[in-house]
Amino acid sequence: MRENILKVALAQIAPVWLNKEATLEKIEVTIKEAASQDTELVVFGEAVLPGYPFWLALTDGAAWNKSVNKELHAHYTRNSIQIEAGELASICLLAKENKIAIYLGIIERAKNRGGHSLYASLVYINQEGEIKSVHRKLQPTYDERLTWAPGDGNGLQVHSLKQFTVGGLNCWENWMPLARTALYGQGENLHVAVWPGSDHNTKDITRFIARESRSFVISVAALMSKNDFPSNTPHLDSILAKAPDILANGGSCIAGPDGEWLIEPVLFKEGLIYQEIDFNRVYEERQNFDGVGHYSRPDITKLTINRKRQSILDFEN
Repeated sequence: MRENILKVALAQIAPVWLNKEATLEKIEVTIKEAASQDTELVVFGEAVLPGYPFWLALTDGAAWNKSVNKELHAHYTRNSIQIEAGELASICLLAKENKIAIYLGIIERAKNRGGHSLYASLVYINQEGEIKSVHRKLQPTYDERLTWAPGDGNGLQVHSLKQFTVGGLNCWENWMPLARTALYGQGENLHVAVWPGSDHNTKDITRFIARESRSFVISVAALMSKNDFPSNTPHLDSILAKAPDILANGGSCIAGPDGEWLIEPVLFKEGLIYQEIDFNRVYEERQNFDGVGHYSRPDITKLTINRKRQSILDFEN
């Protein structure tokens, strides 16, 4: 086994939108396919389970007390994932059986926050099938705030995978320099950025983060077209009335530690994208720049991180 070589797969798929059971089945099939090709890490896009809240931009999502939005939100909540209830157990089992690590973007209905609010969470499952971190998106973007709650720093964690140290952020969190630094400072050298879709998100920042961090950067995005809305979606006519033909065109890609493309953004293509990456390239590019190592000045600037999982309740015996 070559410890310095890691085979990764970018799972650029469309969800069965707002249907968690059917989307889970699609994810399971995708993991099995990746495992059949000796993949060691497979990454899925932001909120792919059960889907991104596209309706907010299409149904006057900020309108106060509008029944369409309230009913769609309720449908979304029913199709969200509660990890404590074992709803990712089948995914964990596949990871263990196939010795494959997984980054998966989910909509989480967090039990420790009352069980009714939703978080865009990035889940890391290791090759032993253990959930090692659940990173709740720190700040939902623009209209996402109408359906997602802001997260906390508990999931700002990194994980060992062969010789690599891997960490990840959701969508526009990747533009937050302190969130990136929180991972860099823990030794991250393989950065995972997950997106709801489209190359306008991935084409610039993927190479930028790679060049800034001198790390490999994997950006994985989902797909979504007008034809991907299931016929039983509540208020489907209202959604389709303003929906463009393409809502997310993909754009999954990989940049190396020098900031150059290994895989340029892939558009409109559903399926798995494979690449082997060599850890030695990290050491080569850190020779002249390491933003948290020899090129840092912790005597002048330093970051403090609160990783406590936030809850409305603290019980005292």
